[in-house]
Amino acid sequence: MESSNNTSKIALIVLAVLTAVLGVLYFRSNQLNNEQATTIEEKATELANTRTSLDSISTQLDAKIAEIKSLGGQVADLEALKVQLEQDKSSLKQSNHATIASYEAKIKEYNLVLTQKDGEIVELKKQNGILTESNQVLTTQNTNLNNENTGLKTQNKSLSDTLNETAAKNKELARKVSIAAALKAQNLRVLAVNAKGKETERARLNGKKIEKLKVVFSLANNPITKLENKTIYVRVIDGEGATLSDEAIGSGKVNVNGKEVIYTTKQVITYTNDNQEVSVVYPRGGVAYKPGRYTVELIAEGFTVGAGTFEVK
Repeated sequence: MESSNNTSKIALIVLAVLTAVLGVLYFRSNQLNNEQATTIEEKATELANTRTSLDSISTQLDAKIAEIKSLGGQVADLEALKVQLEQDKSSLKQSNHATIASYEAKIKEYNLVLTQKDGEIVELKKQNGILTESNQVLTTQNTNLNNENTGLKTQNKSLSDTLNETAAKNKELARKVSIAAALKAQNLRVLAVNAKGKETERARLNGKKIEKLKVVFSLANNPITKLENKTIYVRVIDGEGATLSDEAIGSGKVNVNGKEVIYTTKQVITYTNDNQEVSVVYPRGGVAYKPGRYTVELIAEGFTVGAGTFEVK
């Protein structure tokens, strides 16, 4: 009887320890997700403010170019500056990891040029008899006020548009980061399997001897990811951009980043969070692989989680 009681007590102690460990893991998971969401929101706000400043400078540059042209002045330097500005705007738009400090320096340089051009406009007006000494100060002040007003209007509209976009995207960005970070495929290799089942891994595979393709990779450890079944989709893309597929042997379509694409094959695995190795076989027998460089993409839960290449001679 006493032995039975001791066994029960030990079981209760073990259960309590397991519950505490699971609680700590759950707390750390939620904390990491919250920190990721905060970082995304801060970066989105910084990018929004920088984009708004560049839009304001673009509007002011257009006004300066038009005014100097009307006064007979030269605008080649301003037009070149406008080209550079558009390139900066494009680079900022394409990168979510831009170095904000570098754009802040550029914005200061652009504003310095705008201020210098105000003085040039004043001189051009004097040369054209538009400006007299008595109203020179008032005209300069008026020009500055007009520029500030134009900039504020542009900033207000851009901020309004950007904040609306940011509010809509923040939740989606946080979701993408959380899901994309959950799985990460690495060390991807592609082996050729001939009709006798022999596997070959070379820099260039013999297309005529490929009976099956075997894609091997490992899944990195990640404490956030649930230990559950995951579907891994494999896309094999030839040198012309066409995805190898055959619905009769399991090919189909899958959603990736909101876009539907064709996948070559798929496999369901149980994620174990121990750097597990996974192999997926594509049994495309009887069809010779064309020579060229092929790309392999791995997709899980709506996102590309790994990629690699192989070559066929």
